[in-house]
Amino acid sequence: MANFYQRIVLEEFKTKVVPNKVLILLGARRVGKTRLIKTYLETHTDAKYLQLNGEDINDATLLQERSVANYKRLLDGTNLLVIDEAQNIPDIGLILKLIVDSIEGIKVIVTGSSMFDLTNNLGEPLVGRKNTLYLYPLAQMEFNEFENYKQTTENLEQRLLFGGYPELEQYPDWEEKKDYLFEIINAYLFKDILVFEGIKNSDKIYDLLRMIAFQVGKEVSLQELGNQLQLSKNTVEKYLDLLTKVFILFKLEGYSKNLRKEITKSSRWYFYDNGIRNAIINNFNRLDNRTDVGDLWENYLAAERIKKQQYRKIRVRNYFWRTYDQQELDWLEEGTDSLAGFEFKWNEKRKAKIPTAFGKAYPEATFEVINKGNYLDFIM
Repeated sequence: MANFYQRIVLEEFKTKVVPNKVLILLGARRVGKTRLIKTYLETHTDAKYLQLNGEDINDATLLQERSVANYKRLLDGTNLLVIDEAQNIPDIGLILKLIVDSIEGIKVIVTGSSMFDLTNNLGEPLVGRKNTLYLYPLAQMEFNEFENYKQTTENLEQRLLFGGYPELEQYPDWEEKKDYLFEIINAYLFKDILVFEGIKNSDKIYDLLRMIAFQVGKEVSLQELGNQLQLSKNTVEKYLDLLTKVFILFKLEGYSKNLRKEITKSSRWYFYDNGIRNAIINNFNRLDNRTDVGDLWENYLAAERIKKQQYRKIRVRNYFWRTYDQQELDWLEEGTDSLAGFEFKWNEKRKAKIPTAFGKAYPEATFEVINKGNYLDFIM
């Protein structure tokens, strides 16, 4: 079934494969980048293509000699070059610049599962020569093509526990889903980070992720994390930065414009996928057997909202808001001339109203409580 999910990004993807430009598809490992490209190659183009994999040493060697003659030889008779996991190829940015500048009409697609190599390597050389798209685990917007409202409601618990990795759909059995997520964590999650210079073992990173998993949506002190992990604050910061660059975590900053007592120095962290979060802490208990349902709900809504913003091109900045006297908002979106506050509540009976200090400081802002009754509007 997983193979038949129509990815939302595909429509835009098709329009961005253009001559003498590089289309970069970024996303975590196993979210379906290769599958998306396969679908494109099989059903949406008749281009003659050459496909290489950056993790295959023979493929990478073909690109090593940086000369126009070499690339013309390599691409003779083809008009599309596809490179999977391009972050593994040294100087990939300079290589691609040479290819798109010197081979008339060539189209290039590259995928990457980490931003630290790809954007560093591609940023400078490919200015004006690239388009970038992101792919995430399956979004509810994508499940929606196959589900009616009743099924979506029934599947909500599963989404909160197991997340949206496409291959999970092949496993109807919950035990098999767990095994798959553990395999992802053990085989893929840290792969790009450990290749990165200077990181010798994954234990500390794993421990850091566990600590973040228990503090989803709560403010995190880097100093405190460092003390517990026996790492410097700077190292913790570096590891968190790497975890965002391989699409495991994302960060919310505190919002502040008007009040002295608004908190701005700390951050909150979320996982792009609930299943990864639960696998990290090894807890797949049913919802009625858990004490962290509120955290799961908040993480799920945050991640789904990020997917919606990316796929629907909603240009806003995301924050949380809190004052030192504990007035807070879970989620705040700032547009060009709009400010919208949201409070996430799993329990529909739990009422919430706009914090007094926030209402006074930002009278023009809107406010909404997101619960099981209206969450689909928020994420779709």
